[in-house]
Amino acid sequence: QVQLVESGGGLVQPGGSLRLSCRTSGFTLDYYVIGWFRQAPGKEREGVSCISRGIGSTSYATSVKGRFTISRDDAKNTAYLEMNSLKPEDTAVYYCAVAFGRVCSLNGGSYNYWGQGTQVTVSS
Repeated sequence: QVQLVESGGGLVQPGGSLRLSCRTSGFTLDYYVIGWFRQAPGKEREGVSCISRGIGSTSYATSVKGRFTISRDDAKNTAYLEMNSLKPEDTAVYYCAVAFGRVCSLNGGSYNYWGQGTQVTVSS
C-alpha cells in the first residue's frame, strides 16, 4: 500500500524557517521522482520544487528559488523541503507527491501518489 505522510508544518513568523518531511512507504523510492506542491485558500495548486531520481537534479518555482531546498534520502524513504526566509505568501497546505520516472516536473498532473498535506502558516 503506497503511503506518503507529510510532517513539519506549523505556524512561523515571517523570516523564519521550517523543514517539511515526506515519509513514504509501500514502494521503492529510488525509482521515483518527488515533488512538493502547495495550495493556498482560493488559489490553484502550485508546484514548489521537485527532485529527480539518481543524481537528484532539482527544480524550483521562481517564487521560492534561493529560499527553499529540496532533498531526498532514499535509504530512509523520505524527502525533505527546507524552507527559509518564509513570507506570508508562503502560507498554504503543502503536499508531497511521487511519480515513477527519472526527471521531475513541477506539473502536478505528472504525479501518481500524493500525501494528505501539512499546513504552513507564516504570520506575525
